[in-house]
Amino acid sequence: MTELSFGLPLPRVDGPAKVTGQARYAAEFDQPGQAHGVIVSSTVGLGRIVGIDDRETLALPGVLAVLSHLNAPKLAYRKHKSGIDPAFGERLHVLQDDRIRFFGQPVAVVVAETLDQAEHAANRLGLSYESEPPVVGLDHAEAVEIIPDAGRQPGGRASDSARGDADAALGRAEVQVDATYGMARENHNPMEPHATVAAWQGDQLTLWSKSQYVVNEAAQIEAVFGLAKRSVRVICPYVGGGFGTSLRTWPHVTLAALAARHVGRPVKLVLTRRQMFDTTGHRPCTRQRVALGASADGVLSALIHEGTGETSRHEQFVEALTAASRYLYSCPNVRTRYRLTPLDTGTPTYMRGPGEASGIFAVESAMDELAVKLGMDPVALRLRNEPDHDEAHDLPFSSRSLRACYEAGATRFGWSRRDPRPGSMRDGRLLIGWGMASATYPTMRAGAKARARLLADGSVEVETAASDMGPGTYTSMSQVAADALGLAVDDIRFALGRSDFPAAPPHGGSMTMASVGSAVQAACLALREASGLGNAVPSRQAYGALVARRGEPIVADAASAGGAEQQRFSMHAFGAVFAEVAVDPDLAMVRVRRVVGAYGAGRIVNPLLARSQCTGGMVGGIGMALMEQTVLDPRDGRPVNASMADYLVPVSLDIGTLEALFVEETDPHLNPLGVKGLGEIALVGTAPAVTNAVFHATGRRVRDLPIRIEALL
Repeated sequence: MTELSFGLPLPRVDGPAKVTGQARYAAEFDQPGQAHGVIVSSTVGLGRIVGIDDRETLALPGVLAVLSHLNAPKLAYRKHKSGIDPAFGERLHVLQDDRIRFFGQPVAVVVAETLDQAEHAANRLGLSYESEPPVVGLDHAEAVEIIPDAGRQPGGRASDSARGDADAALGRAEVQVDATYGMARENHNPMEPHATVAAWQGDQLTLWSKSQYVVNEAAQIEAVFGLAKRSVRVICPYVGGGFGTSLRTWPHVTLAALAARHVGRPVKLVLTRRQMFDTTGHRPCTRQRVALGASADGVLSALIHEGTGETSRHEQFVEALTAASRYLYSCPNVRTRYRLTPLDTGTPTYMRGPGEASGIFAVESAMDELAVKLGMDPVALRLRNEPDHDEAHDLPFSSRSLRACYEAGATRFGWSRRDPRPGSMRDGRLLIGWGMASATYPTMRAGAKARARLLADGSVEVETAASDMGPGTYTSMSQVAADALGLAVDDIRFALGRSDFPAAPPHGGSMTMASVGSAVQAACLALREASGLGNAVPSRQAYGALVARRGEPIVADAASAGGAEQQRFSMHAFGAVFAEVAVDPDLAMVRVRRVVGAYGAGRIVNPLLARSQCTGGMVGGIGMALMEQTVLDPRDGRPVNASMADYLVPVSLDIGTLEALFVEETDPHLNPLGVKGLGEIALVGTAPAVTNAVFHATGRRVRDLPIRIEALL
């Protein structure tokens, strides 16, 4: 019998295709007779279009059409809400009226024979506006309550909550911390830009489109165009990075389909890097107040977490900004409050570690401040307040290995050698700081389906409409399938990224392995049962012989969905992150020398891929702490640094040693695989660990991200 591959650090099965250029991304699915579309974006931040002069544009060589609100057909825009779309508000109805709602809003699309011709023509289109001054900053607008239908965070938690009397307990506390923390707007900036190739055959539409949720993209476009179900097919075998920006179906997909129908030819439309700052979401800017009250020995008596996040005026985007504050630490008096500030911008969306990454930064910074006031070790303070159950929902944790994470991470990092005095540790003239933070992210599981097909050569094809934006879905799913069937990974051909495959949930929220992996396992076990091998030792040869006798492939479908465990247990992954920084005392430049993260994430399907996920998340957390910030011009809402030259992200020279550890954790309550997600939690605790280390190095507490040089001078 083939040895089990579950838990082995196997290399990516799709690696050769990617490094040899055989893997095809959305913009590479060129079609015969294809034309090219280019979006014309608004150059004002608020107002309306009062004139469009396309005469010169239409006369240019190769131009096939100019579509705007003046000649675009009225689209159905049937109501459609997936779990990704904001519950309150309505998606942008592109080219349906003359209103400008935010800078960069698509106002026209030019279609031409070649990309050069389309770009040139788009630049020559004459547009005039009546503009108004937009409101694009949290400091210049009023926060509003979340509409009740939308006022739910992931997991069904209300946006406001209270247990005990946190305000009264804070007033009585021996030691108090009460501070405000800010986080800048961030943009996802994956390597692959958003792209769609659209081709119609009658009323049937095929989209080769970058998407982390192909099933929903097909349903969304059917709703926009008023098409019958199963009229749209979305194909996306590879995603070149997403981080959440490709979860929703943004206006460029509609424009590509609209243009293709108008000219009667396939149309390719690829967003520029600058356009990706306007219309494909972003992590919202937030302002948060965290107040902690504790006894002199460090026992928490009060925790208040109030947050405000930005949203667009046409939709209310909500995330789990304050959710972790309710269960992360033991505290009898907790109050949370979450509000939104509508701005004249595009709608924010989920970005890696959504909600928790922002909220944990504030809470873990405040915990570090409390530890300093108490004269207590930051790890000891957290251990002092470890809960034995989820106090917010009065549920047991399905598993909680945070104590083990503290121990493993601290030991590996050498935390016991830390001198607690700020500015006391040096390397020559450089100030050295050591900081740490806790991390957590919910373990979610959504309904998913998969199909397994046994072929005449004894190999197996597995299909599901999942996505792979880089964590190694092809490989980990092949490992699950191979183990269920008793085959080698090389005997499995795993396929994903088509909306006509068995339905799968969005590739986000750290739930792909728990959801899709469970469905893949179920389908393969069903296939093994259908093969009739019984207790016989499986092999590729034995499977092939069965198919030969039947004369046709054997097929099994299966579905998986979360059950009662989600109501009986509080289910989360946990982690502890330790960071070392070096700060130049004269130039105030910060370098992250090393990060160690220890995680309790259930069974690890592939340690090689899992460590890659964690180190990638750490890089994102370093960027959040020190570099990433989208700056909007207050005069018109224009992102002034909308390029990879000006929007700073970490590069190789910015990164020191990154190490991820996994504590052994068996959780029988989670899902059939016993897994928890890793993609989100790896980013969640990194930024506060870095900023706490900066305080330890310098004695300066910076409460606004990213940390700028002038904040340390």
